[in-house]
Amino acid sequence: MILIPDPDSAFIDPFLEVPTLAIICDVYDPITRQPYSRDPRYVAKKSEAYLRQTGIADTSYWGPEAEFFLFNEARYSVATNESFYRVDSVEGWWNSGKEMGPGLGAQIPAKRGYFPVPPADTLQDVRSKIVLALEAAGVKVEVHHHEVATAGQAEIDIKYSTLTHAADSLMIYKYIVKNVARQHGLTATFMPKPLYADNGSGMHTHQSLWKGSENIFFDEAGYAQISDTAKYYIGGLLKHAPAVLALAAPTTNSYRRLVPGFEAPVNLAYSQRNRSAACRIPMYSATPAAKRIEFRPPDPSCNPYLTFAAMLMAGLDGVQNRIDPGEPMDKDLYDLPPEEARQIKQVPGSLADALKALESDYEFLLKGDVFTSDVIETWARYKWQNEVDPVRIHPHPYEFVLYYDV
Repeated sequence: MILIPDPDSAFIDPFLEVPTLAIICDVYDPITRQPYSRDPRYVAKKSEAYLRQTGIADTSYWGPEAEFFLFNEARYSVATNESFYRVDSVEGWWNSGKEMGPGLGAQIPAKRGYFPVPPADTLQDVRSKIVLALEAAGVKVEVHHHEVATAGQAEIDIKYSTLTHAADSLMIYKYIVKNVARQHGLTATFMPKPLYADNGSGMHTHQSLWKGSENIFFDEAGYAQISDTAKYYIGGLLKHAPAVLALAAPTTNSYRRLVPGFEAPVNLAYSQRNRSAACRIPMYSATPAAKRIEFRPPDPSCNPYLTFAAMLMAGLDGVQNRIDPGEPMDKDLYDLPPEEARQIKQVPGSLADALKALESDYEFLLKGDVFTSDVIETWARYKWQNEVDPVRIHPHPYEFVLYYDV
C-alpha cells in the first residue's frame, strides 16, 4: 500500500521528545495508484460525494460525543487454564473501605458520577490538559466533564464538523486521550462496557444535513421543530439500525452496554426526550442552525469513517424512500405496560445478531459505490472469525461461579 499524507490533518505530536509530525494519510493501491477500496477514509469521502450527487443536501455535519474511562490500573490475561481482568481507580466506589494510607473518602458511588466537583472528581486537570492538547492539534472542543459511572468515566465533546473531518478529529481525539492519560500514570479505554453494574461508554452522534446555508432538518412547525426530511432520515436510521450497528457498535462488548431495562438507547424509536430511544432530537436551542438528530446506540470502539458513512447512507435511504418512522415515543419507556413495550423494536442483542442483520440488509450501503460488497463481506468475516467465535468458545469467569460445583 502507498500512504498519501493529507497536509490539512498535520500537527506536531505533543508527546514525543524528538519533534515529530503527526499526519493522517489516505491509502492507495501501489499498482493502479487508485484509492484502496478497503480504506475506511475513502469510504467516508465517497459517502460525502454521494450526498452531493443525490441533490438532497450539499453537506452533512457530525458531532460525536465519545465517552471513555481513565483507570489507575488495567490488567487482563487469557490462557488455556485461566481468564481474568482487573481494572481499578481511586474514584471507584469499591475502594471506599480500602486501606489507602490515608483513606480520604469521597469515592463516587455507581451511577453517581455525573458532575461531581473536585475533590470527588479527581480528573478535572487531566481532562483540561486533554482539551488543551486537542486544541493545539486543531481539534475544537466544546465541553468536558465527568460522566455517570464511577471510576473515572469522562466525556469530552468536540465541535461538529463535516463527515470525514469529524472522523479525523475523533481519531486524533482517541490518540491524545490515551497519551495524556499515560503521561499522568493513567490508562484510558474506549471499551464500551469495562465495568459491571454501572454505565458503559457510548458515542451519541449528532448529525444534520445542509443545502447551502440552510439546515434542511429544521421546520418550525414540525414535531420538535424537525422537517419531513429529518423525519424520513430518522426513518432510514431506525429501519437499518440493526445493520448499521454491525459497524457503529462493532464489538461483542458493545452489547453488554446495549441492554434493555437500563439507560441504554435500545428502543428503535425517536423522541425529543427519551434517553432510551435510539434517536433523540435535542431541544437545547430553538435556533434553526442548531436543529439536528442524535443517534445514540453507537459507541467509541467503532471506526468513525465507516460508522458515519453507514449512518449517512441509512438516513439518505430514508429520505429517498420517504420511510415513515411512525409517531414519536414521548411516553416514559421505562414504565410502559409489557404489551406496549413488546411492540417497540429493539437493537440487536449481540454482535452476532448485528452481523446477521448487516449480511441481510446492506443494499442501501452500496448506493453510489460508497461501500462495496467486498468491504462488507471482509468486515463481517473478520468479525465472525476473530471476535464472535473466539468469545463464544472461551469459558467465561462467571461460568465458574454458576457451574463449577454442579
